[in-house]
Amino acid sequence: MTIEDKLLEIAAYSLPALITGGVAFVMMQKFYNSEESKRKFELLRENQKQALPIRLQAYERIVLLLERINPTHLLLRVAPIGKSKDDYATLLTHQIQTEFEHNLSQQIYLTAETWHIILKAKNSTIQMIRKQALREEVADADKMREAIMLELTEVEAPSAIAISFIKEELKRVF
Repeated sequence: MTIEDKLLEIAAYSLPALITGGVAFVMMQKFYNSEESKRKFELLRENQKQALPIRLQAYERIVLLLERINPTHLLLRVAPIGKSKDDYATLLTHQIQTEFEHNLSQQIYLTAETWHIILKAKNSTIQMIRKQALREEVADADKMREAIMLELTEVEAPSAIAISFIKEELKRVF
């Protein structure tokens, strides 16, 4: 037997072993990746199962915030202390800001777009109050309340628009 015959014989035995080893390696790699994907999916599903009630509670709290800063509800809940429209506007603005700060942490459970809508609703409500306080025809706090209520008969409250947006988002997400 020559050296070439020995090499050919070694190759004849080694080549099938290498092919079998390669196939086994590829199959094991696919199995491992599949198991890893399953494990990640199960973890994600478990996390979502735990996070869903928290997220829904955050949406509920934000809707409650929007209801509390709705000018109609706010004006009924917070009566003027004196006659000054500027003092009353400051009081209303302070109430809105306090409600907002109380619910500030809820933003981590909301989408960025939803949080942006919440900020717009808050700022638009404050702007509506300040605009009425700056009007010369509005003489005192009671007249300012009337002017804000009158404006709300013509335009929808910013918080009502935000609540509608949240309801639509919840339909899409859940």
